[in-house]
Amino acid sequence: MPKNATLVVAAIAAAKLLVHLFAGSHYGYFVDELYYIACSHHLDWGYVDQAPLIALITRISGALFGESLPAIRLFPALAGAALVFLTGLIARELGAQLFGQALAALAILLAPGFLATDNFLSMNAFEPLFWTGCAYVLIRIIKTGKPKLWLWFGILAGVGLENKHSMLIFGAGLVLGLMLTPERRFLCSRWFWIAGMLAFLLFLPNLLWNIQHHFPFLELQANIRRSGRNVDLSLLLFFGQQATTMLPWNVPIWLAGLWHYLFTKEGRPFRALGWAWLFTAVVILALNPRVYYLWPAFPILFAAGAVRWELWLVGPRLRWLKVAHPALMVATAIVFAPFAIPVLPVETYIRYAEAIHFDQPRLETHRLGPLPQIFADQFGWEEMVQVVARAFNNLPPDVRARTAIFGQNYGQAGAIDLFGEKYGLPKAIS
Repeated sequence: MPKNATLVVAAIAAAKLLVHLFAGSHYGYFVDELYYIACSHHLDWGYVDQAPLIALITRISGALFGESLPAIRLFPALAGAALVFLTGLIARELGAQLFGQALAALAILLAPGFLATDNFLSMNAFEPLFWTGCAYVLIRIIKTGKPKLWLWFGILAGVGLENKHSMLIFGAGLVLGLMLTPERRFLCSRWFWIAGMLAFLLFLPNLLWNIQHHFPFLELQANIRRSGRNVDLSLLLFFGQQATTMLPWNVPIWLAGLWHYLFTKEGRPFRALGWAWLFTAVVILALNPRVYYLWPAFPILFAAGAVRWELWLVGPRLRWLKVAHPALMVATAIVFAPFAIPVLPVETYIRYAEAIHFDQPRLETHRLGPLPQIFADQFGWEEMVQVVARAFNNLPPDVRARTAIFGQNYGQAGAIDLFGEKYGLPKAIS
């Protein structure tokens, strides 16, 4: 990057980090975080409902910083800041100058979806880095013609599969995109096949674990579909939620990005990325998606869209949009931010949501209170452990010695494991 552009993009990335360092210490542990902490004390090559990397990251984080709320949320915050910088870097590789690189980085910073997922410990905070990293490497291969770069693609794809199995969807989309364009010539390189083997070997431990345990992840997904737990989304509703969660003023940017890849001369060498995005969207739509499943595919559109916008706004009559549109993005993001990250006290949040009549997208069909699910699931865990501890410690000593604690879900069991020791409780058995 040119020096000025590097500094601007780095400043936007730093702002992203500071936002999460501030907001990440509010409220309490999210239900999934309790589960990942428990998994980190039982490291394995697989788990029923996720690949193993998140447990390893949690174990490393705990060993370095402890298991306090700010400690476990540091790595997700760093991942979010890195995504901002990487998106600006991709925009640079696609031809963007200062405005385009800054716009791409700003789009990531202000998107409510990324604000939400980067604010707590989850594999969803790291998934966009692997998708976007693979796209960046592919762009470098196309631009430089250096086939050995495929090795980095293989490493990112393989580790990405150990983070979340949906890496396979985007990876397949990139390969399909290459097959549909003249850049298919890169598939003839032996380094491409070596990279594929490298990704397979990195994923192999989790694959063998799933084979050994009869693919419990697939069984779990089938059970979820049969239960009707997830909210069904029509095509219109799904993309309406994408528009909201990626920030409404970002819609013209990511649509311009898709146009740039598929229909412009400047984007023709990188058309595989446009096909990859379309393939990923179609597959995810076919899987009865949650709104956040497609979010990791948006950084590549923001980068290309920023290039397109920079080209469109060169005329003197349109230059005012270089200030007006980012200003609207920032203003709207400020309005949306309290719904993505816990920056308001609970009572203030409820009044704020009622005042502007905002109805947060629902992920599941069960009944919710005044707080959205992502916030509601951060309350009550230690209080629940205290109730259990009173009942447990009131048992006669001989009965207490033979009593186990069973949680009805992983949040309850994880809370017992995390908070129970200081109340004299044994680990949960579930």
